Amino acid sequence: MSHGPDGKGTTVQYEQDGAWVVVAHGDYDTKEALDTAARKHPRLVFDVSGVSFADSTFLNLLLRIHHMTSLRIAGPPRQLRHLLEITGTDTVLDTRANIQDALP
Repeated sequence: MSHGPDGKGTTVQYEQDGAWVVVAHGDYDTKEALDTAARKHPRLVFDVSGVSFADSTFLNLLLRIHHMTSLRIAGPPRQLRHLLEITGTDTVLDTRANIQDALP
């Protein structure tokens, strides 16, 4: 488990059902964790249900990781779902309601 630079966020990573799962909580910079996971694992599930804030930088990160590996986004909160919808990226990114639906 890692803490963000301000101590407000955490990330947990583990393997389940043939996919590498990254779980982020709070206001956390997940760039390094996702970059590393995408380079090492052909299937990545990113549980964003605990993410408290997402902006265009976060969206760009998701799109970049999507191009690096098979990415499924699990449990996006309302603010992130809205961001995906208004940008049209909800038709590009594979988004699932929860972690169970996202696992292969």
